[in-house]
Amino acid sequence: MTLKSAREIAVMRIAGQITHGALLAAKQAVRPGITTMEIDRVVEDYIRSKGAIPSFKGYEGFPGSACISVNEEVVHGIPGDRVLKEGDIVSIDVGAIYEGYHGDAARTYGVGKISAEAQRLIDVTRQSFYEGIQFAKLGYRLGDLGAAIQAYAENAGYSVVREMIGHGLGKNLHESPDVPNYGHPGHGLRFQQGMTIAVEPMINAGTRRIRILDNGWTVVTQDSALSAHYENSIAVTDGEPVILTLE
Repeated sequence: MTLKSAREIAVMRIAGQITHGALLAAKQAVRPGITTMEIDRVVEDYIRSKGAIPSFKGYEGFPGSACISVNEEVVHGIPGDRVLKEGDIVSIDVGAIYEGYHGDAARTYGVGKISAEAQRLIDVTRQSFYEGIQFAKLGYRLGDLGAAIQAYAENAGYSVVREMIGHGLGKNLHESPDVPNYGHPGHGLRFQQGMTIAVEPMINAGTRRIRILDNGWTVVTQDSALSAHYENSIAVTDGEPVILTLE
């Protein structure tokens, strides 16, 4: 684990703002009839227009600039010719490298008019992130953060994916420590000032069980139930955590 200086965190804030902007551009593009590849192009064009580089493109062979996952796809959906339909939900995960440092964030958006059930899943997933980061400060541990996410999601009737978790980030997209979205209060690494981590709950409407498609990337729910994803990069300070991937 590498603790970051104030200067490094300032650069990561710029990377985070670019990442956030790319997600907003993607949100504006989401509509019935658009393909996931077209959304991917919007994301890449935005990132490059800001003098940054897409973190994901070519990462361990991933072909896209964004992971675009539809309905039962949890994460790592490969952009392609899939056409979004009214009522779908789509999770878009974006990373940007600016001056050697990464930003990483994800959102789940509705396509046109979606069901109340789908909207509730999106809302609970987002709020679970905020429940978790209340503990991303000095005096607490990673287990406190994970336990808060898990309790909020499970109390709402949903399940938490165990195999896919958050992570540290900085000069590398994935650094230590691992940041699970589940856990036990009082366990795990203590938070330290200068830690920069990506917190990213992935919440399923049905079972927490998942499987990976034959493409070797895309993770789907085992029961084909909907899944939602919400992620931000944050910095641990001597006070409240700072979200780097919001304006």
